Amino acid sequence: MGDVRPIVRPPEGRRRGRRSIRRQGRLRLLRVLIVDDHPIVISGCRALLETDPGVEVLEAEDGASGFAAFFDSRPDVAVIDINLPGHSGLELLRRIIGQAPEARLIVFSMNDDPIVAARAIEAGAKGYIAKNDDPALFAEAVKEVANGGLYLHPEMARQIAFLRAGGNADAISSLSPRELEILRLLAAGRTMAQIANLLNVSYKTVANNCTQLKQKLGARSAMDLMRIALGARI
Repeated sequence: MGDVRPIVRPPEGRRRGRRSIRRQGRLRLLRVLIVDDHPIVISGCRALLETDPGVEVLEAEDGASGFAAFFDSRPDVAVIDINLPGHSGLELLRRIIGQAPEARLIVFSMNDDPIVAARAIEAGAKGYIAKNDDPALFAEAVKEVANGGLYLHPEMARQIAFLRAGGNADAISSLSPRELEILRLLAAGRTMAQIANLLNVSYKTVANNCTQLKQKLGARSAMDLMRIALGARI
């Protein structure tokens, strides 16, 4: 079988104008790659995102073309359907993260099971959106992740937290006021750099506090801390 070529099709009629905008420096385009094998889903995503003239939508229809398109176009955010022909969405996500750990990826799924969402987050996704969520949340999630944040629907985050939080109540009650504040800001989707700026401390100080929080709460990542905080309603 020959190489699968990525489908990367900014809409006709806009390409020239958008290049002009980028060249003149008036607007930095947000490039979003949608990987989904259903044209109607891609069309819907495009319609939701391209109401903003600063967004450019790229497309791929399966795992192989999605992988190629990601590294050819280097989008700011990629939205990946969990059920793809060829490579599954989770497999594609792991392959991309393996070569580009900084990649900002969102998993898009018909499944609103928190266990599936938790698997996606553990695999490296920065967000998870169920296809039955309010469509208005889709663009919100993409922009949140593009800005360095994390996105989970609050109800989904609570369900994941209850799956994992278990016996964290006593540990949370022993945290210092500064640790509680950092945990609250993580739950709000703030990055460590943003937290350092808000608290007027160094990035290293926040990083050290996060390391201590992980040890105290049995967490492995900032996303685990976010789940715990949301579950405890901090």
